[in-house]
Amino acid sequence: MLRVDFGVLGEICAWAGGQAIELGPARQRSVLAVLLAKVNQPVSLDQLTDCVWGESPPQRPTVTLQSYLSRLRTSLPAAWDGGIRRSGGGYLLRADESAVDLHRFLDLRNRARQSDDATAARLYEQALDLWRGEPFADLDTSWAREQRHALQGERLAARLAYHDVRLRRGGHAELLGALESLAAEHPLDERLAAQLILALYRSGRQGEAFRRYERIRKRLAADLGVDPGSDLRLLHHQMLTAGVAPASGETAPAPAPAAAVVVPRQLPAPPPVFVGRPRELATLDAALTGDGTDRVAMISAIGGYGGIGKTWLALYWAHRHVAGFPDGQIYLDLRGFDARNAPMPVETALRLLLGALGAAPAAVPQRQEEQAALYRSLTAGKRLLIVLDNARDTAQVVPLLPGTPSCTVLVTSRNQLPGLIAGHDARHVPLDVLDAAEAHRLLRHHLGSERVEAAPEAVAALVERCAGLPLALSIIAARALMSPRLPLASLAEELREESTRLDALDAGELSADLRTVFAASYRALEPEAARLFRLLALHPGPDIASPAAASLMGADVRRPMAGLVRAHLVTELAPGRFALHDLLRDYAAEQAYADGEAERDAALRRLLDHYLHTAHAAALLFYPNRRAIELTEPPAPGAVRVALRDHQQAAGWLAAESQALLWAVRRAADAGLTTHAWQLAWSLADFLNRQGRWQDILATQQAALEVARDKGDLTAQCRALQTIARTHLRLSRYDDARAHLDLALDLSTRLGDPALQARANHSLTMVFSAQERHGEALAHAERALELYRGLGDKSSTADILNSVGWEHAALGHHREAIDHCEQAVALYESLGDPYGRAAALDSLGYAHHRSGDHDQAVRRYRQAVRLFREAGDHMEEVTCLVNLGDTHRSAGDEAAARQAWRAGLDVLDEIDRPGDDPVRTRLLTRLGLPGDR
Repeated sequence: MLRVDFGVLGEICAWAGGQAIELGPARQRSVLAVLLAKVNQPVSLDQLTDCVWGESPPQRPTVTLQSYLSRLRTSLPAAWDGGIRRSGGGYLLRADESAVDLHRFLDLRNRARQSDDATAARLYEQALDLWRGEPFADLDTSWAREQRHALQGERLAARLAYHDVRLRRGGHAELLGALESLAAEHPLDERLAAQLILALYRSGRQGEAFRRYERIRKRLAADLGVDPGSDLRLLHHQMLTAGVAPASGETAPAPAPAAAVVVPRQLPAPPPVFVGRPRELATLDAALTGDGTDRVAMISAIGGYGGIGKTWLALYWAHRHVAGFPDGQIYLDLRGFDARNAPMPVETALRLLLGALGAAPAAVPQRQEEQAALYRSLTAGKRLLIVLDNARDTAQVVPLLPGTPSCTVLVTSRNQLPGLIAGHDARHVPLDVLDAAEAHRLLRHHLGSERVEAAPEAVAALVERCAGLPLALSIIAARALMSPRLPLASLAEELREESTRLDALDAGELSADLRTVFAASYRALEPEAARLFRLLALHPGPDIASPAAASLMGADVRRPMAGLVRAHLVTELAPGRFALHDLLRDYAAEQAYADGEAERDAALRRLLDHYLHTAHAAALLFYPNRRAIELTEPPAPGAVRVALRDHQQAAGWLAAESQALLWAVRRAADAGLTTHAWQLAWSLADFLNRQGRWQDILATQQAALEVARDKGDLTAQCRALQTIARTHLRLSRYDDARAHLDLALDLSTRLGDPALQARANHSLTMVFSAQERHGEALAHAERALELYRGLGDKSSTADILNSVGWEHAALGHHREAIDHCEQAVALYESLGDPYGRAAALDSLGYAHHRSGDHDQAVRRYRQAVRLFREAGDHMEEVTCLVNLGDTHRSAGDEAAARQAWRAGLDVLDEIDRPGDDPVRTRLLTRLGLPGDR
């Protein structure tokens, strides 16, 4: 029979007997590509439609697909022993897997992993030689792009594994060129960096090996805010102590690390009692031990029951396999079906995942696509377990999937997520209720054999009326344990009471009588625990700390909270931090109405006072030089203000409570509490600004602005407008910034508030200066200076004096520029603000340079360089060195100019700024050096 070979590791192609086969247009090739990716497996029409067209299928996709399939059959030789056939509700391409380059690549790679080094090297070479370019290169569909990204990760992993083998066999010299090229493409890959460093060291280039280590160490610190991982540090130590073995005769594996920079251990505790689920556990085990092409596992419940045990199954399985994930385990609740809050935005989820992997908040990009790319880079090649709990839909999950199969992902959802199955080869693990025997065994585990065997009829009734729902069984067992003298028959009788079902979080997902079960547990609580349970539903965040819970109650919560934890109505995530399951939160919210509107309003006010007064204190510690607002009202009786001692504690509290604080701003706005909304937003602004969370600043300030407008609060409107404007300025949205500032200036003038007028004029100065409209900038700066001086605000006066001087210098008013900048320098010095003094000295140097006094300019620039260096602001240090060199050149001292510029380049090299940095480009241009220096 004639053999037909297929290729997807490049453009889609097929050939027989050395002759290429015409495969038709792109959509037709897409159909073939999907069938080749799943060769010898049936692919449904729905899957084909989703992969070929995504969200924009034609009106009659089935007809179009059948047309493509018919043409493909005609294109393929009649003498071929394979073919495209109907299979169930879809189609199957039958072929020898070795005839498809993708599957041959995976087979060769898997065989290489299990072979000795000599055989593995040969197999890896054969596997990598199959690649002709980007996989699915001629297809531009969302499915093809996702497959392309995943397979490129597979290729990189195979190349790195091949390098390990070659390094163990002494091939360091031959590998150097390939390692250099690949390292340039993946500058943050620690495993690749270690391979290159090791190859350099063994090739006699020890000095370059050490420089390479320093380069990636600085790059990791600058871009991600982390240190090298333990294996890379070990390799460095071995080089320092001559502990790297020579290549010849080497038998031990070379230290080519794949360890994570941070090893997260985030899994919540496993379920204390777990029964049944042998089939589901076996399916997950099979996914883990498969060939690496299907490492995304999804757990969903048949019918979408809430409380059916999706999370328990995920955690139970995860804890059994912790040893298989040495680079860490990450857990994230996506809140897909939270009745009180919207599903977690993808951007928030990515920030949390990046934080778990050690990325500094300031290093996280603003755009979601860039966040996802950084996330894939940090997870590449690592053995991580990632549990994504309570997903809303496929769209929420896909950006959170790593790009290489070394990571295993568990996703739980009340939806079946067909897009995840079709587009990402997820394993579907349908989860049904426990059968009667398993439910009986669960109660026996909870209650003990003696008590269960003493009341067989009551136990049978409990099993029946809990409908096999694990959460219901656990709650009723907790009730029985809390009341050991209460007959089980009484509990069974209580479950007979007529009631309505708990409102479904999503249509059609609730099928168990959970309200009755919750009521049985709730009625067994002590009065204070029951009250706390009701009030917890008012909290805006996904979890709550003890001080916030105490503020809700207006009293100590240690005893009632312990009662809720024992009753399984609250989960203690960490010491002093608690969460309600989403269904229990729904039930608690219903019960809260029994307290009356006045009680609920008072509790919410105490909670918001807790967040406002603690956040305000934290803001003042976080940024002591900021002009503070005064809180107009004391906290309500019973509201707890957390005592924070220093900057570190303030930053820690703000970080821990940042999500709850964001929700608190929105909750205050929704409740019409204008003062709470804008003062909370003010208290968060500096913390969010330092973290580069511009979108969160805009969201909180916009919420404050809306409620302030509704209530006619002009002062609150003015403050929100100004913060929104400054955020737009940081994002270079000058028109938006000016529009908001014009409104703020108008409002502050109507109010007659000089502080708000000064701030608005100051901000307008920055906007016009950024647009190089220096005349308008100067007018606003001088008005702001007049107002700040009238207020006695020395810190702001120093800032604006510097701005006035700069604008004068830009306009050629040299005497006025020097005078104002010198005043700023003196005032900053009296305030003990070396950073502000450095900025003013830089402006003063600029003014002297523009006036032709080069000696004074050089002196001031040198002072600024020293202060910026001491403050650790190396980019401002480099900018000053550029200006210093320019001044030397203007004075005719070319040697001194080149010395300053070279010093700037040295600083950039030291902090490992990227080669295309605009400041680096300016320096290279001045020195007449090539751009790839």
